[in-house]
Amino acid sequence: MFLAIRLIKESCGFAIAALKDNKTRTLLSLLGVTIGIMTIIGVFSAVDTLRSNLEDSVKKIGSRTLYVEKWPWDGGPDFPWWKYVNRPEPKYMDYESVGKRMTTAEKVAYSINISNSTAKYKNNSASNITVVAGTHDVYQIRNLEITEGRYFTDQESRGGTGSVVLGATIAEGLFPTESPIGKYVTLLGRKIQVIGVLKKEGSGMLLDVSNDEVAYIPFTLGRNLVNYENYSPSISIEVNENYSLEEAESELIGIMRSARRIAPQRESDFSINKTTLITAQLDQMFTIINLAGFCIGIFSILVGGFGIANIMFVSVKERTNLIGIQKALGAKQYFILTQFLVESILLCLIGGAIGLGVVYGLAALVSVSMDVTIVVSIKMVVLTTTLSTIIGLIAGIVPAINAARMDPVEAIRSK
Repeated sequence: MFLAIRLIKESCGFAIAALKDNKTRTLLSLLGVTIGIMTIIGVFSAVDTLRSNLEDSVKKIGSRTLYVEKWPWDGGPDFPWWKYVNRPEPKYMDYESVGKRMTTAEKVAYSINISNSTAKYKNNSASNITVVAGTHDVYQIRNLEITEGRYFTDQESRGGTGSVVLGATIAEGLFPTESPIGKYVTLLGRKIQVIGVLKKEGSGMLLDVSNDEVAYIPFTLGRNLVNYENYSPSISIEVNENYSLEEAESELIGIMRSARRIAPQRESDFSINKTTLITAQLDQMFTIINLAGFCIGIFSILVGGFGIANIMFVSVKERTNLIGIQKALGAKQYFILTQFLVESILLCLIGGAIGLGVVYGLAALVSVSMDVTIVVSIKMVVLTTTLSTIIGLIAGIVPAINAARMDPVEAIRSK
């Protein structure tokens, strides 16, 4: 064990000395490996970042939440829209049936989205906002966080009082210098009192589910201001933790078919949506991106590996005389072999470290400039080390074997 450590230590010394003596050659040979590692780690980090953002978005939508809606979420280029266009929207009586009969539900809510709305306060206005008119349990199903003021009471929700909870961006736009609580804003053509402000979330990269530009009002108030069936109504069901999503979905389908009196032989005229429909599609996309990035990176690393192999052949040729002297003094073949393998591996590890450092630097720059958290996990460090070591071994093995098999007399006479 001690002999092996000493051998590696001495080999590292020889390798470092050789790299220092040929700085320009070393730098040029590093480029291929650096670019390859940057490509692989960059693509994997981008995918991890997208996946992390998706998971955060899914938490906002509700990973244990089912949605009864007219349209399914699993769209695409071959989406058969004609099958769904004539379906009825989920009605309020459907919500009442689900709320009364569903045993696997923890909470049930009904909501509509009134998009492209405008809120005004004195000379300030916030345009292109979404007004969500929902029943009381929307608060818990959507995990809304109030930073100022409060949410509607159950009595206010049922009575449809003129109250609103504003998203953070709306509140900042309408009330830049004062507290919005207790003030009246004009929304949907009516004066409505602000009773709360939501926590600022920031925009998502994949799913537009931020509440920053959303205003919440009681559903009873919303249905008095607009025809709610024209604004994509949705029934949200938070599944009780004692039941699986599959059990809840099966019960929900039965209740909805019964409520709408759909015959057994007829297809359902509603969609049950859940976040797994989104994640399944994106998982396929991530797999393709990972594979493409890995292939591009591997080709880049292989090109760099050929460059390092070429440099190692040159290095062996330059040090032929030294190899002959070492062997004449009793150096074993494994000592010569280890010298050049360690040099090749060290060269690749340095290139990999530079590539990883560049990725970390770019990630930090993007995080600061775009307010986006870039994920560069510890597994990237392990992957970099492993790939660099393997490429170093492959690139250096043939030159190292050639050096180890040299005849000492011929090697010394070569100078």
